[in-house]
Amino acid sequence: MATAPYQSALDLARSLSDEEQARLVQELSSKPTSTAKRPVSILDLAGLGAELWQQMDAQDFVRSERASWPD
Repeated sequence: MATAPYQSALDLARSLSDEEQARLVQELSSKPTSTAKRPVSILDLAGLGAELWQQMDAQDFVRSERASWPD
């Protein structure tokens, strides 16, 4: 069942001229929707968690990781 705001918008859209309805459809169809998914890129992860690494020396981290490996 349609919600009141949706139904009001639909009724208003139906009262528009054919030209206005076509313009409205064009504008609404070019608007990205929240369900549209864009491709995921590894670059989106750039800088993620940077605050976790600020106080850590990279070389010390690598040494400790390598030390944890089994022989």
